[in-house]
Amino acid sequence: MSEPSEIFSKGERLLEKLDTLLSKIENKFPDIPEKDSALEGNARIFRWVRRGQQCFLKPIDFQARVHLNDLMGIDRQKRTLVRNTRQFLNGCEANNVLLWGARGTGKSSLIRALVSTFVDEGLHLIELGKDNLRDLPDIVEMITAVPSRFILFCDDLSFEADEPGFGDLKALLDGSLSTASDRFLIYATSNRRHLIPENLETTSTGSTGQEIHPEEAVDTHISLSERFGLWLPFYPFSQEMYLKTVLHWLKTFNIDLLNQETIKEKALQWAMTRGSRSGRTAWQFARDYAGRVKMALKEKGQ
Repeated sequence: MSEPSEIFSKGERLLEKLDTLLSKIENKFPDIPEKDSALEGNARIFRWVRRGQQCFLKPIDFQARVHLNDLMGIDRQKRTLVRNTRQFLNGCEANNVLLWGARGTGKSSLIRALVSTFVDEGLHLIELGKDNLRDLPDIVEMITAVPSRFILFCDDLSFEADEPGFGDLKALLDGSLSTASDRFLIYATSNRRHLIPENLETTSTGSTGQEIHPEEAVDTHISLSERFGLWLPFYPFSQEMYLKTVLHWLKTFNIDLLNQETIKEKALQWAMTRGSRSGRTAWQFARDYAGRVKMALKEKGQ
């Protein structure tokens, strides 16, 4: 017969094992709070963060670095997105939006500029990556606990044809979370109009030899992008627009524009080395040029 002390010791070890097991279960299936405390502060931009099995909203320091007036060559896109966002904030019907097209032409900057435009009207923005799409039900549960309206921002979104997130986002846009659909919109950017690679197998009805009804495969591939109510295309900049954007940024950086021909020549050389004429390339050149000019003045003691 076991001594009482031995029985007690075994009981303690059993309780420790149970406690360890419960901790593992809790970590595997963490409770998602009904309302994230970060939403109670003054933050306007958040990033959805996953660390292990824990998820939370991380506030991002809001500074209006880019305004709508800084974005050149996309006036129609700006008007459309501002109108759609204003409808949404005023409780009217509005659409999810896909911004697609050439890299560096202002897709992401345009969405972020909305925050400074509508900061006093209750707009909040949550950035989430493609890998976070599975957490959308939890995000929606959190944001419906506060009175604000949210843009869920998926930047540089693209899928391989068979990725799981492809179907998850389709289900969301189809209204699987429709009970909260008036509280958020999805704004996504992509270099691809249909969000997946387009090749002969997905665009030609006679190239694979494997599909009995290849047209149905094509329909599946484009079905995700079709669920966005608004498509806003972005195109490469013309030389004229590129140089206009360069001069705009240099003026913003308080650089003397008297010698514009030299500036334009240097800006075109910069674009050639980057292989791109875009708003991003113009901004990068302007920062480099302005930095060199200001540093030269400092070295001269001016």
